[in-house]
This record gives sequence, structure tokens and C-alpha cells, in this order.
Amino acid sequence: MENVLGNILKKYSEQIYVLFRVLVGLLFLQHGAQKLFGWFGAQGTVQLYSLMGLAGVIEFFGGLAIVLGLFTRLAALGSAVTMLVAYFKVHFSLAAWLPIVNKGELALLYFAAFLVLLVWGAGKLSLEKVWLKKELF
Repeated sequence: MENVLGNILKKYSEQIYVLFRVLVGLLFLQHGAQKLFGWFGAQGTVQLYSLMGLAGVIEFFGGLAIVLGLFTRLAALGSAVTMLVAYFKVHFSLAAWLPIVNKGELALLYFAAFLVLLVWGAGKLSLEKVWLKKELF
């Protein structure tokens, strides 16, 4: 009976990681879909040739790549950089440097999730591994 939870988590760790990857990708993709297509309750779209347009492209297509397990590390790297830029450009200020105060906690939470994806890659159920028989990025 000792460490039952630990044994269960260890047994299903690969499946749990895929669930993590897919959830992070789907949630991130939605932010891009709001910016690019006006979906999910957005009040409109952004100019494609703007910083917000670039963010929308990275969010949508980076999130999609992460969901599919296609060049996951590359998508996670681009997405992590995007979230750092978002935090420091939109949220951070010397007057409000705490993420809970400047409303930047989501950008930093995504940044942390993308660091995990960057280190661990796609895991199981990856289109990259199906098509290329290995993970390139």
C-alpha cells in the first residue's frame, strides 16, 4: 500500500504527459484563434502584419503543432519566446512587477509549460514520429 499514487502516476506518466501536451496546445491555439479569426468570443481580429498578428500566428500554429506533436520542441521554443515578449511588453512594469498584480501570470504559466515541452519533446502519439519515424526537433 506504500506509495500507491506514485506507482499509478509512474505507470501512466507517458499518457499523462500526452494529455498535458494536448491541453497546453489546445488552450494556446484558442488565443491565436481569437486574434486571427475572431473566434471564442473575441470582439474582432487583429491586423495580420502587426506584433499582435505575429503573436496570433505563433499562438494558433504553434498550439496546433504542439497538439499534433509535430516539431513540438520548435513550436515550444517559439511559443516560449512569444510569452516572454508578451510578459515584458504588455504586463511588466517597475510599478507592477508582480505577475498577480500586472495580470501576467498566464503568460508566465504558458512560458513554464513551454519550457517543459521544450525539454521533453512530443512524447507518445506524435505525428512527427509517425511520419518521420523520429523526433527531429
